[in-house]
Amino acid sequence: MVAKLIDGKQLANLMQEQMKEEVAQLKERGITPGLVVLLVGEDTASQVYVRNKDRVAAKIGIHSKVERYPDTITEAELLAEIQRYNEDPAFHGILVQLPLPKQIDENKVLLAIDPKKDVDGFHPLNLGALFVGKPTKIPCTPYGIMKMFEYYEIDLTGKNAVVIGRSNIVGKPMAHLLLGQNATVTVTHSKTKNLPEICRQADILVVAIGQGNFVTKEFVKEGAVVIDVGMNRDENGKLIGDVKFDEVSPLASYITPVPGGVGPMTITMLMYQTISSATQE
Repeated sequence: MVAKLIDGKQLANLMQEQMKEEVAQLKERGITPGLVVLLVGEDTASQVYVRNKDRVAAKIGIHSKVERYPDTITEAELLAEIQRYNEDPAFHGILVQLPLPKQIDENKVLLAIDPKKDVDGFHPLNLGALFVGKPTKIPCTPYGIMKMFEYYEIDLTGKNAVVIGRSNIVGKPMAHLLLGQNATVTVTHSKTKNLPEICRQADILVVAIGQGNFVTKEFVKEGAVVIDVGMNRDENGKLIGDVKFDEVSPLASYITPVPGGVGPMTITMLMYQTISSATQE
């Protein structure tokens, strides 16, 4: 069996072209979707992500602004900045780039963002809405993965889905989205016993454990759909996923590459939710 590649880059480009048209139509009605990113400190990975977000926003026609703050900013100062953008009608999406310096409580920051402008989908109100089956704003990585399943016509009904990872950013929301599409879901993590054995039951395997090449062929049954959320560097600095691609791809029916799989969809869904915030005014 040769696995079909789930090409996140191609799907992201397709969606971005559609969004570009939608934004042009909104501008004719006098609405310009606006996204502000608040970036604290000099974290290298964060700088790269923010640059990429800015570039995609410009391509689509979204008004994008990046606010940069020193890592000495106080929690009160950052919360005041968030409130300023909560009240600014020119911005429909607010994103605070994580991680934050240790003097700032991430939970307080996430709570401070107006849930309607929470285009990352991390506000407890938005996570709660997802967990009761009435999603409004959805964490972008799991949302992007659901769009991949839709585009490649991968039916989830009745399938055994295993998620490795239990973060609020990927694992938990992913499980709820899969449940919403009638999959039977098992959430596993680094402390799970007999992990390879459990994963071998999966028709759909979503891997978000944050360890390079963690999932080998022992974890995968023939014909499984494998989604690799990992972004790691090997000893040579090469970008690799959580899945040992060369070993797993001969077994899988579909697989996402790293890079070019899940990553481009995350930024795309951020733009998608910014536009939907602008249209809900």
